[in-house]
Amino acid sequence: MLSLVPLTLVIGACGNEEGSNQEEANLGEQLDYTITGMEPGSGIAENSRQVLDAYDNLEGWEIKESSTAGMLAALDQAISREEPIVITGWAPHFVFETHDLKFLEDPQNILGDVEDIHTMARVGLAEDMPEAYAVLEKFSWTVEDMQTIMVDALDVDFEEASQNWIADNRSVVDSWIEGVDDVDGESLGLVSFPWDTERASSQVISLVLEEIGYDVTVTNVDPAILFQALATGEADATVSVWLPTTQGFFVDEYENELDDLGVNMTGTQVGFIVPKYVDIDSIEDLPGLDQQ
Repeated sequence: MLSLVPLTLVIGACGNEEGSNQEEANLGEQLDYTITGMEPGSGIAENSRQVLDAYDNLEGWEIKESSTAGMLAALDQAISREEPIVITGWAPHFVFETHDLKFLEDPQNILGDVEDIHTMARVGLAEDMPEAYAVLEKFSWTVEDMQTIMVDALDVDFEEASQNWIADNRSVVDSWIEGVDDVDGESLGLVSFPWDTERASSQVISLVLEEIGYDVTVTNVDPAILFQALATGEADATVSVWLPTTQGFFVDEYENELDDLGVNMTGTQVGFIVPKYVDIDSIEDLPGLDQQ
């Protein structure tokens, strides 16, 4: 079972014992004072930039924004070579199963504490599609449930992994659709993010809505587009909003144009992460430009 850990920046450094103090002193230079990030439109990317502004020791550091896949590939490569790297990340995620990582403390709490994932819909969905609304409102599961699908999806696609989870957790799924009438092929559009956590949740809820007769389309987009689509009614719902920190500023922007159906999962978090062989414990331990 994957262990739940805060989302965080991940650092790798050389593991040899000789000259370890010098390695720590030169860590900033080894990293070229650069953090490898994810998509620039994500809430995580925005909050990570705020970290650079908040910590004096990170003056002069930069975030190299990439895709999630590119960021994880860079992590794999750096760890295989025992070279230093800093990445942005989140939990739950299968990367904590494949790599031995730890998490940097965030004394200023810029990246936030443990978060919840919310289900949100366009205004008017309750009246237009009451059956879908009822299922979405009941949808609730655990970090362990999501992690089970993410680990399974390392070997099969997310649809099969989600079908396996549904088969193994039939009583939970039945509680979401209990008392809900079937529909006859109504189209419903879900929006989500291209992260494995959200692939798991969106695939599960899509399959469940299809059980009661909906024709469901899932579209993965950047966060800014997701909230705009819900606010304008171009999409019907999402089960992927991380609050209060990760997507909080998007919710503030569209507050009166969204219907918050409540929390569907607790215990997620974003932050900074490091392999356990790195001898630092806090964001404040990252060396500044004037510490070399």
